[in-house]
Amino acid sequence: MQADLNLAKQRLSQKNLSLVIAKNDRVLFETDSHGISGLLKAIKQLKDNMADSSVADRIVGQAAALLLVYSGVIAVFAVTASDGGIEVLKNNHVFHEFRRRVPRILDSKRVDVCPFERLVAKFSDPKEAYEELKAHCP
Repeated sequence: MQADLNLAKQRLSQKNLSLVIAKNDRVLFETDSHGISGLLKAIKQLKDNMADSSVADRIVGQAAALLLVYSGVIAVFAVTASDGGIEVLKNNHVFHEFRRRVPRILDSKRVDVCPFERLVAKFSDPKEAYEELKAHCP
């Protein structure tokens, strides 16, 4: 687990990516897309192969954390993590580390709460959150 997490963290930084997923000493997925779309694409593309993987992500809020739990990820590194995202990971026994903790994830203009965070605020079940996010993201 730690080797995969280190690999994902290294690739995230070196290639200036937004998301890297590693498992068994291999990178399974990487993207520089912003928002939740990259994670949704990874779930669709990798399916069950995301189980037991390690993820490095630039931003992990509650929405991303619920998707990571839904996918069966076992370790997460975030450059920035929200209180809600950390709580979801902790409650689901997912190893996590982060550089910066913030109360909430803001929208791209940094004016209001991220729309995806608002969308999943009422969910605690990762599968329900996944279905809701998938329905609202192209």
